[in-house]
Amino acid sequence: MKNTDWDIYRCFVTVARTGGLTGAAQATGLSPATVGRRMLELEERTGRSLFIRSQTGYTLTGDGRFLFEQLQEMEAAARKVESWQKEGEGATVVRIAAGTWVSWLIAENFPAICTERDAFNISLTIGEARANLAYRESDIGIRAFEPEETYLAARPVGEVAYAAYRQKNAPGGVERLVAVAEEDAISAYLRWPHEHAPGRIVATVTRPRSLLDLARAGAGRAVLPCFVGDLDPLLERVGDEIEPLRHRQWIVMNNEDRHRRDIRTVVDRMTRFLRSHTDLFAGKRPPRNSA
Repeated sequence: MKNTDWDIYRCFVTVARTGGLTGAAQATGLSPATVGRRMLELEERTGRSLFIRSQTGYTLTGDGRFLFEQLQEMEAAARKVESWQKEGEGATVVRIAAGTWVSWLIAENFPAICTERDAFNISLTIGEARANLAYRESDIGIRAFEPEETYLAARPVGEVAYAAYRQKNAPGGVERLVAVAEEDAISAYLRWPHEHAPGRIVATVTRPRSLLDLARAGAGRAVLPCFVGDLDPLLERVGDEIEPLRHRQWIVMNNEDRHRRDIRTVVDRMTRFLRSHTDLFAGKRPPRNSA
């Protein structure tokens, strides 16, 4: 095989993680056509078919999975060296992976996690997919279930409740729903409208964050975590909690890294912060004027 530019390998890893050209293009800043050409070039250079291409995206072949695993190990090794180097320089980056709404709450209360006196920076990766710490893509993750991986340590930080919300004082009548598009509905609460009332969905979006805006605008009901909907003065809860959606929440980290000073500091702060909002996460509504 001819020498292959590392940038093409990185592009391949991104396609493998996102499952297609569109997601990889958004992550890399390249056009989908350019990403596609690079994947064809990589297959030509390796002499192997790396993807099964379909209308729904790119799926790895056996050779593609092998290459992906090897590159993830290379990536993890490079990140460990980078962290080691930055520790020597006195500046590190702590990478947190969390879902849309926990990320939103962290951003709203960022000084509780990182202050101007800290020697580290924060990189926050936002998405609904499960946080993967195996190859140190992230240092800390938030999960909706206790991890089974033996290489991970975990701290429970309470339960998360969900309910339907609409614009406050919206007129009665048939309630329409707004939802994330079915192909993007990874989490259980995002799938709920499609599974229970598909005929009442009036609008779909590709990202959960837009559900809040649509509900505020009166487009229809949105299923949201209670800690989001209950704090919003423009929304009101419709009916009771949707109990089947309730789940526990965990902070997870790699066992080998949890004693690193910067990671330990951020985990301790996140634990205190999230546990201080236990009632809010559990759907115990605060007074409106406390939002």
